[in-house]
Amino acid sequence: MTPSENTVTYTSTNSYSTLNTLSETTENVWIVMHGLGYLSRYFIGHFDGLPSDKNYIIAPQAPSKYYLNTSYTRVGASWLTKEDTQRETENVMVYLDAVLSSEKLTGSCNLIVLGFSQGVSITLRWVAKRQIKCTQLILYAGAIPNELQASDFDFLLKYNTKVSIIVGDKDEYLNEERRKTELAKIEKLFGGTAQVIIFEGGHEVNRDLISDLVP
Repeated sequence: MTPSENTVTYTSTNSYSTLNTLSETTENVWIVMHGLGYLSRYFIGHFDGLPSDKNYIIAPQAPSKYYLNTSYTRVGASWLTKEDTQRETENVMVYLDAVLSSEKLTGSCNLIVLGFSQGVSITLRWVAKRQIKCTQLILYAGAIPNELQASDFDFLLKYNTKVSIIVGDKDEYLNEERRKTELAKIEKLFGGTAQVIIFEGGHEVNRDLISDLVP
């Protein structure tokens, strides 16, 4: 007999990390999506150079964890794969909604949403599907989902959202041909409004660039 594949809905619990304290002095709230192989508690360390009294950072955790080496000592995580992508995307969207709801943000601060590497695809899908009102949208060294259209981001125009694209000139995952392809997608989605920043370096988070983007 041919096996059948079924689905079931259940309640799941996942963690997320925060850095600093949300207070009256907070000016910027960051939601930062890590790349493939990260855990949020380590990825959030890239943002510890920002002034702690003015910046509150939230780092969601990709749900699918796995061992990074054959000695089973290091653990990383993935947001999505090519398997059942549509359903898994919706699961991640529901999780991100729950994180945002849990934090009870008031809207008095700048909201900066950043995706790094694999986190770019999650960031863009979440912002588009949920029409997230953000001050800045930062897409860092990642691929743009093919299904997204310019109309998915029309709502950002009325919020004057600043869109920044960051990539290292020696990024091993973005050769010249791939970089041209991704920049063409950016042009398709945002026209000439996106700021493109190419820095000297590889597939890495440049802390100085992050600091320079703070409003």
